[in-house]
Amino acid sequence: MLADWLVVCLAASLPWSTSLTGIFAGLWLLTVLQTLTREDYRQAFSRPAGYLIIALVGVAALGTLWATVPWHERLDGLDTFVRLLCIPLLFAQFSRSDRAGTVMIGFAISCAVLLAVSWAGYFGLDLSPVLRAGGIPVKDYIAQSAVLTVALLFFVRLSTDKWAAGQRRIPVALALLAALCLLNIFYVATSRTALVVTTSLLLLFGFRQFGWRGAAAMLAAVVILIGAAWPTADFLRTRTVGFVEEVQTFSPEGRATPAGERLEFWRKSLGFMTEAPVLGHGTGSIRAQFKKAAEGQTGMAATIAANPHNQLFAVGIQIGVVGIAILIAMWLSHLALFASRSVAGWMGLAIVLQNIAGSMFNSHLFDFTHAWLYVVGVGVAGGAVLREAARVAHSNSES
Repeated sequence: MLADWLVVCLAASLPWSTSLTGIFAGLWLLTVLQTLTREDYRQAFSRPAGYLIIALVGVAALGTLWATVPWHERLDGLDTFVRLLCIPLLFAQFSRSDRAGTVMIGFAISCAVLLAVSWAGYFGLDLSPVLRAGGIPVKDYIAQSAVLTVALLFFVRLSTDKWAAGQRRIPVALALLAALCLLNIFYVATSRTALVVTTSLLLLFGFRQFGWRGAAAMLAAVVILIGAAWPTADFLRTRTVGFVEEVQTFSPEGRATPAGERLEFWRKSLGFMTEAPVLGHGTGSIRAQFKKAAEGQTGMAATIAANPHNQLFAVGIQIGVVGIAILIAMWLSHLALFASRSVAGWMGLAIVLQNIAGSMFNSHLFDFTHAWLYVVGVGVAGGAVLREAARVAHSNSES
């Protein structure tokens, strides 16, 4: 099925190119809309995991009516919500397709290539004039750490499954790939959010698979890797130790720092939401609110932002606590979808938890790479889980 292979290409493009992602997403959408039946649409949007997305996008669409910014800004704001509608379409597609595993493998292979290129660049090898040097060949360290975290969790799960099946060489190779992903986050793509999220998800994986002993073993492995990397990972030490200093020295009029800017954005965001708590200032109004608040200010307080670096604030400023309540309900419905112990269930759960945790410090559902990572990950894994559930229900009915 062409639509399936376009999703494979879409997933494989995520670590590398926003342009290719956009192209494959457009081609996939044009293709899949022609293949889905009325019943497919009904089933996809009748579940909480589907209709809560419609509710969120619907409130955002209504929010364009009470926004006071130009219409192009309102539509730009709405666009960040609209891509979420692709998730139920992916539910419908992969609840009847058996290629969800192919999508995951395509993404993992793409991440493995990115990992190799990143390490080559980190050690000074110039592989292509198109790629940047220094270990971040494309995009930025936040996007790179996010995709490598998902790949790491996939490699870890496959490694344990293969080991349990009695294989030995493949699990060792997969575990090595996972360790290289984690070390890349330590040495190269050092995101403080990713460090916390990755460690937490690895502990959850250990507990989910093997109980408290598994969590303890995973914690010991992470501590050993951090301990081994700490003396030589200069950027890791700087990012970790610097966070405390940035928080302690925070002042709205002071020098801009990553942690300081977040604190300032959050302080202002609370003020914006207090002014319009229920329905917000309207879709697309974030930048206008920050621009208004920056007038006559100095230092970090004078920064004009279009991103409050918190998903709850990014929604709440625009469509108030109504939007926040729907967003939280959507996240919870997606978590409930992935109770399955399968690979798809684990990957879906990990992607939702990564998004929730990361969205406390960033507006990940509105960031291009992170948003499509969530859309594709939740959509494909959700479709696979629904397919599994339907197959089990059919087997039980026959017996």
